[in-house]
Amino acid sequence: MASALNYLLITLIISISFTTITHGAFSEQSYITLPSQKLTHLHFYYHDIRNDNNPTVVQIVDTPKNVPNGFGSIFAMDDVMTEGPELTSKQVGRAQGLFALASLQDLGMTMLTNFAFTEGIYAGSTISMLGRNPISEENREMPIVGGTGVFRFARGFAIANSVMPISTPQHFVVEYNITLSHP
Repeated sequence: MASALNYLLITLIISISFTTITHGAFSEQSYITLPSQKLTHLHFYYHDIRNDNNPTVVQIVDTPKNVPNGFGSIFAMDDVMTEGPELTSKQVGRAQGLFALASLQDLGMTMLTNFAFTEGIYAGSTISMLGRNPISEENREMPIVGGTGVFRFARGFAIANSVMPISTPQHFVVEYNITLSHP
């Protein structure tokens, strides 16, 4: 009798433990597997336009003149993304986000950018980039931290290069090469 009671008590304690774990838990382990990963390479240009008529970049926070490198300045952008370096090239999306001049020593920016695609098989999908952009360097690497649509669960890196031969202070062109791993 005592052994049957002990068995019943142990079974009850284990049952309560599993019920508590699965029904009141902060998170649960999923046994769904993700599809195999693809490697995608994207190449495009975006255009920072800073004019009085149709700007795609505007400064939203300014800093005092005595602060080096414009440290603390914050900008919002909604830049056109094109297949080629010319603004008249086929538009493939928009680069939308914020960037801040975040370095006292050099022209280093912190960028939060969503690349929103409007053409082809990637239309409606986005890629999110968040990282440091040392704009005085030729090849600048920044992390891709996620995405939506086709790029859900994406991770990877972006290499940015300023296209100096055709850039002006009013129209700055940046070439992007992005490598992504995604389902």
